[in-house]
Amino acid sequence: MSAHIIDGKAFAASVREKVAGHVSRLKNDHGITPGLAVVLVGEDPASQVYVRSKGKQTVEVGMNSYEHKLDAATSEKDLLNLIEALNTDPAVHGILVQLPLPKHLDEDLVINSIDPSKDVDGFHISNVGLLGTGQKSMVPCTPLGCLMLLRDYHGSLSGMDAVVIGRSNIVGKPMSQLLLGDSCTVTIAHSRTKDLPDVVRRADIVVAAVGRPEMVKGDWIKPGATVIDVGINRIDKPEGGTRLVGDADFDSCASVAGAITPVPGGVGPMTIACLLANTVTACCRANGLDEPEGLTA
Repeated sequence: MSAHIIDGKAFAASVREKVAGHVSRLKNDHGITPGLAVVLVGEDPASQVYVRSKGKQTVEVGMNSYEHKLDAATSEKDLLNLIEALNTDPAVHGILVQLPLPKHLDEDLVINSIDPSKDVDGFHISNVGLLGTGQKSMVPCTPLGCLMLLRDYHGSLSGMDAVVIGRSNIVGKPMSQLLLGDSCTVTIAHSRTKDLPDVVRRADIVVAAVGRPEMVKGDWIKPGATVIDVGINRIDKPEGGTRLVGDADFDSCASVAGAITPVPGGVGPMTIACLLANTVTACCRANGLDEPEGLTA
């Protein structure tokens, strides 16, 4: 069997196109331009690249982009004051504080200082609670992207057995809640799960988000199952240099699975696309307008 390759890059482009259409209508029909504020503290190279990409894509879909780059020594008080100013700024509909933060800053305190209605990362404890109880919330971008890819490929997910490998607050836990919301039977597994390969073999859907390169092997996969690989790991190549791989051993899994996301080009591009979608959703909610179809959980 040769798996269908789920093209996250192409799907993310279609999501951005939908977002751009909604932004255009908000501008033309209501005189509203959605605004996304991104706060970067320090000079982490990976974070800088990510923030630049977010800003570029925000502008490309017609939204306003507000970037706040702060020194690594910025005090917690100054950061919280900035967030409070963004909370009260009507031009800002989404706020994202780029993680990780410098060690002297309390990440939980900072994230929970963001207005939950503007928390487009979906990390605020209020949004976590709302998602966990099946209520309307802001949904973390990466799990939302995974859900969109699964819905696009399968249509209905109702009744499917899903195994989520990974229990992080950013991916594993919210992913399980989203799958439950679509009426899957969900198992959360992780690196310490007993007989992990046997647990995974039961699944119609496998979401690999454990952060270990090529951990999930082809003989773990039920024939025809769908593998969503969230992992992004850089490993050494035998001939020198490095390459990106996921948490699934792509070649062996692709020989058994019915569908699989590649790394790179699978889940990764969906994260920023869903950030833009969340910003439009937040803007619509703030203005009492209908939420954009196809861009929410």
